[in-house]
Amino acid sequence: MSVTYDDIVNAQQTQDNVIRKTSLVFSDTFTQITGSKVYLKNEFEQKTGSFKLRGAYYKIKTLSEEERKNGIVAASAGNHAQGVAFACNERIWRNGSFRRKKL
Repeated sequence: MSVTYDDIVNAQQTQDNVIRKTSLVFSDTFTQITGSKVYLKNEFEQKTGSFKLRGAYYKIKTLSEEERKNGIVAASAGNHAQGVAFACNERIWRNGSFRRKKL
């Protein structure tokens, strides 16, 4: 799968109010090491504390009806699973597209 600039713009536009616009902080250390100005994006400011929410939310939001019928499984106990769970709760459960199942 190749990702285009338009794909990235589309993903950003579909983030609604779920994905926070996070701040940048200038890094003296990495700027000195690379010889270029380096800024770090503070993704810990996301609601789940990680950038993983961005991809999980976009994927879940763009599932087809057929894919939604199959449900979602997150095989992770870390940041990815938190992003998936949050995205499902925020986007999907609210509009009734999925039924919750406890395994």
